[in-house]
Order: sequence, then structure tokens, then C-alpha cells
Amino acid sequence: MSKSYTSHNMNYIKQVKTILSSMEGKREKLLTRIADTTKELADCVNSSTPRLEVHRLVHGCRVGYLFIGYFGPPFKFAQMELSSKVNDLKNGARPDDTLETMIDREIEQQCAKKPYSGSRSLIRVKRSINMLKVMFEEMLSSGENSIKGAVSKSYEQSFAAYHGWASRTAVSASLPALPTRAKLMKKLRENEVSMTTKMQSFVDSSALLVQYIDSLFHSRELAEELLELI
Repeated sequence: MSKSYTSHNMNYIKQVKTILSSMEGKREKLLTRIADTTKELADCVNSSTPRLEVHRLVHGCRVGYLFIGYFGPPFKFAQMELSSKVNDLKNGARPDDTLETMIDREIEQQCAKKPYSGSRSLIRVKRSINMLKVMFEEMLSSGENSIKGAVSKSYEQSFAAYHGWASRTAVSASLPALPTRAKLMKKLRENEVSMTTKMQSFVDSSALLVQYIDSLFHSRELAEELLELI
């Protein structure tokens, strides 16, 4: 096992413990935290002068990958993907960077296309946010106890095009191990009404966030092609 992987894994565990400790002190539920945090991020960009600091997005996403862990082994790839790219995003940005200043600087320095650049990490983070959004949308519209269909569709729309055959096959094979809607609700300490309300809040907020991130790349000629990179 490489030193970089071990270091990343230790950082991930430390971050998870910090978030859980904070929530336990406030007796806060995880789905409430992710819905509220995402709304705060959406409020930053849903204005006449949108502005979102990298460090705010990084903090919000750390809550996100803790939540993803509640889906068990089938979502391990998504959890580690988000955790890894959030750290790359943090490392690629300056302390006072907004998403815009980071992208513009990397374009100017001709490093935006590099594998671990902040810009490419931001795109990968956006895909993880979109995957959760689509999954919640499907769960809300279907109302089924099985969430396999919702997870499958969200993966197809967010990651499948950028993964090889082996990864796609592994994800497909892991779907039967997903928890049911009822079991997930119990793990999250929610009821049907509260879970539906919070999922819808996340869907609405994350749609604004994803749209904003996409617009930052679409509005820059040299950055738009980054959206199609793995």
C-alpha cells in the first residue's frame, strides 16, 4: 500500500470523525446536515453576484461523502472518488480562491488540463453531486422500496461514460447489496415525510450548484473542453 494512499485514508477517517463529533454534539441528523449545507452553497451562487469560495465547497462535500457511506459497499467507489477529488480540489486552490479565480488562474498558467488540477477535480466533484441529485430525484418519483433503479440511473448519467468496462461491471454487480429505502430511512433516523422533504431540498439546491459550476466552464472557451475529460 502506497504512502499517499495511506495518508489519504487517514485524513479521510479524521475528517469523518470530526464531522460526526460535531453532529453528535448538536444531535443533528446527517440528512438534515447535507440538505442544509447544500442550500447554503446554493444561496451563494443563486444571486445577481454569484460567488463561491473553494473552502466552502470543500467543507460541504466532506459532509456529502460521509452521507454516501450510508449506502454501504456498493457506494464505496463513489465515496472514495469524492473524498479523493475533494482533497485534490483543496490542494489545488489558494486559501482565498473562489471557484472562478482558481479556474482562471489555472487556465492562464496552462495547468487546468493536468490530472490533479483544481479545475479537473472540481468537475469530478460536480459529477458526484449530480449523482446524488439524480438518485434522490428517482427515489422521490418512484416511491419504490428498492433503490437499485435509482442508483443505476444516477450512475449512468454521472459516471458511466467516464468509466471502463470493468468499473461499470463492478458497479452493476454490487447493486443487489444496496440497502432498501426502508433500511436507509432507519439508518438515517428519518421517517417518510422528513426524508422526502430533505431529499427534495437537496435536489433543488444541488441543481443550482451543478448549473453554476457548469456555467463557469461553458463561459470560458479554453475551459469548456475540460467538462468532457475523465
